[in-house]
Amino acid sequence: MVSSPGERLADVVAAAVEVAADAGEAGTYTGEVARALAAVVNKVAVRATIDAEVRGFTSGWREAMDLVSGDDTAMARVLRLPEPPGVAPDAPPPSPGRGSDDGPDGSPDAGR
Repeated sequence: MVSSPGERLADVVAAAVEVAADAGEAGTYTGEVARALAAVVNKVAVRATIDAEVRGFTSGWREAMDLVSGDDTAMARVLRLPEPPGVAPDAPPPSPGRGSDDGPDGSPDAGR
């Protein structure tokens, strides 16, 4: 059975909490034990994050290559982000950023 990176991380965190509780009951829980358990959880979290990123990248890459190759069986999804609060849907686009020839009001900046 293949588990997701999140499920693996949840299992490791649960095991670390159990070990910490057992050590606390036995009177052997120390800062050293806490640091070791935190290091284990951190290592698994880093691996889970990398696995999730790689999985997301490869599936996105595969979808993009299918679209580029002309495979009509794959449909592209267009997702539109909602407008930020306070921005009207018909507001003009923002002016070009730094490095452009436009001044702060959108007119050519003659002071450069």
